[in-house]
Amino acid sequence: MDKITDTPKQDAPGNAVKDPDDWTTGDEAMTGAQASYLKTLCEEAGEDFDPEMTKADASKRIDALQDKTGRGD
Repeated sequence: MDKITDTPKQDAPGNAVKDPDDWTTGDEAMTGAQASYLKTLCEEAGEDFDPEMTKADASKRIDALQDKTGRGD
């Protein structure tokens, strides 16, 4: 019997990490989840939150603030 997991395999086709600049939907408004997390990171880092960011820009900002706040991997 195959084991079913909630976590997709990192090496599975289609799970490659893409540069946010290459996302086909990167110019759309950031998601609610991105906005919530980004707002938290901005507060922790003492930086301004921009609610008008795109998905791609929010992703890049999240990465930068994770590094700054120590929340990154």
